[in-house]
Amino acid sequence: QVQLVESGGGSLQAGGSLRLSCAVSGDIYSNNCMGWFRQAPGKEREGVAAIYTDGGSTYYADSVKGRFTVSRNNANNTVYLQMNSLKPEDTAMYYCATGSYCPMGWVPRLTDVLDYWGKGTLVTISS
Repeated sequence: QVQLVESGGGSLQAGGSLRLSCAVSGDIYSNNCMGWFRQAPGKEREGVAAIYTDGGSTYYADSVKGRFTVSRNNANNTVYLQMNSLKPEDTAMYYCATGSYCPMGWVPRLTDVLDYWGKGTLVTISS
């Protein structure tokens, strides 16, 4: 059974940095990508960063390019999201997920696109 457990969220002021972690257990070798997604209060869930198994390609939403970096450590089955220069608009619940395709930004029925989801970790950025 696949489990994804996020950690590293917190509250801090704008301009600061956080690193989120997603510990993965179970067989996901057939899945092609690991992604980070977020959902702000009153808004739809959206993709912000993804890393693909095949070649390690990374993708980012325009809103986080240059500030966020996704990486993975295969030795300990963990995916990271380094977030720098945080802004109040980055406030959201952050989720990691895995599937064959990790769309960036908003797409309809996003939760159906990915195969497995974690429960999320909350990031709150104050101005």
